[in-house]
Amino acid sequence: MEFASLLSLPDGLEVAQFSIVDDVLRLHVVAMAEGRACPLCAEVATHVRSYYTRLVADLPCAGHRVQFMLHVRKFRCDTASCPRKVFAERLGPFVEAWARKTTRLREAIEAIGLATCGEGGFRLADRLGIATSPTTMLRCIMALPLPFVETVTHLGIDDFAFRRGRTYGTVLVDLTCHTVIDLLPDRKAETAKAWIQAHPEIELVSRDRGGDYAAAASQGAPQAVQTADRFHLCKNLTEAAEKALAHCRTEMRKNQKSKENVQKGISAEEHSPVLLTPDGKPYSAHQTERYDRYQQAVELREQGAKVKEIAKRVGLSVRTVQRWLKDGTYVETNYHHRHRSSFDAYEAYVRQRWGEGVHNIQQIWREIKAQGYPHSDRALRRHLEAVRGKTPAELSEAGVLDHFSANKAVWLFVRPFEKLKKQEQEELLAMRQASATIEAIYQLVQEFFRLVRSRQGTQLDSWLGKVEASGIQELQRFANGLERDKAAVLAGLTLIHSNGQVEGQVTRVKLIKRMMFGRAGFALLRQRVLHAL
Repeated sequence: MEFASLLSLPDGLEVAQFSIVDDVLRLHVVAMAEGRACPLCAEVATHVRSYYTRLVADLPCAGHRVQFMLHVRKFRCDTASCPRKVFAERLGPFVEAWARKTTRLREAIEAIGLATCGEGGFRLADRLGIATSPTTMLRCIMALPLPFVETVTHLGIDDFAFRRGRTYGTVLVDLTCHTVIDLLPDRKAETAKAWIQAHPEIELVSRDRGGDYAAAASQGAPQAVQTADRFHLCKNLTEAAEKALAHCRTEMRKNQKSKENVQKGISAEEHSPVLLTPDGKPYSAHQTERYDRYQQAVELREQGAKVKEIAKRVGLSVRTVQRWLKDGTYVETNYHHRHRSSFDAYEAYVRQRWGEGVHNIQQIWREIKAQGYPHSDRALRRHLEAVRGKTPAELSEAGVLDHFSANKAVWLFVRPFEKLKKQEQEELLAMRQASATIEAIYQLVQEFFRLVRSRQGTQLDSWLGKVEASGIQELQRFANGLERDKAAVLAGLTLIHSNGQVEGQVTRVKLIKRMMFGRAGFALLRQRVLHAL
């Protein structure tokens, strides 16, 4: 009895004897109950007809693999009306019928498989003393029944990438329970519509601003309120503001040059012509910004500046500037990789010390060396070539206007001014003063984010009117999209529900997918996500 309790055997099973053979602990287990109920008529049978044995694997114990040699009896049913004459006694739920492993061992394999999947789970199970295989582990996962979806009143829907830019799936989240309730193999409107129609109890659908999910929600649950996700509203506005800021670089430099020309008594230049690609299309925002950097580099070279100084001024790599100056022409491109340097973390401190009048490079090098700067004083000297001999005012202006990048500047626009660092506040003020368009973009972006944070949907019409009057095309296109989906946008700016938790679940789905190295199919991914602990 004590041995059976130690192994957590159910009542009615006793250990008759045990032996250890080749690191395997084999236990002979017998059933002590006098009778068993017939699986068909449920009448207790006591007439034993015969015996047989079952070899069943169990969880390891003290570094030994455990096997149960079950001595099972067959009973004869004496009920005349029962079609079953002979039946084997059932030991469930400890061991299911025809199973070759105990229920607790199967559940352990399922848990390991859900956490690590096939190959990784097999290696972990082997270290734990569980004899299995990758195929067995995957088969146990796929045999799990899908969780039953109960009543869902608030539904969140979004897509996730199987292969970014190629194939996508859909994740469905219960916003009340904060759990994933299902995955769909694509993001087509028909697939999502069929799922939504099967749940007429849905009262609210939170979605992104894509047309497919909007159509699926409208057709599948016309009774539900649709809310446009605030995360996607802010994300779309940030993208529109970045494109608008990219066009402002030329305006900033033109205004700066105009001030310099006025000081020098030179008349203003003519307005720059519209830039067109060889196929006749206008430059994108990124191309316009990059072309302006090219023009600035050429101008600095004509003024006698060195290549390293030019690269520092325009915020590009030395190789890029060398290629531009060597070729003598601008090569169109749609990509830009920011050059990263270990000096970036110390640049603000070095500029501060230089502005305070400390122009001894060895002294500055010793100070940042104590802070962890990994390079020599010669490397620091190269970084300071572009700033030596200039006043602090010139350094500040060059750092903001010459290094202006829409990709970096937009993050100063979307955050509250009081939460920015002092240096970031100064950079933002310099940009706003350099261009009237930038000032207009900043005011509109800040006002919209205040609407989102305080959920003041009633002020949306006023904001849309200001955007229309601003004449900024990128923001106007964003506003036109809001007009087309105005009901959902107003609901998103008014109601508390949003897709924030859905985005978190999408990240979780991606993590599980990457754990399978991208080689598993949708069915296995669905099982792992829905059964994940």
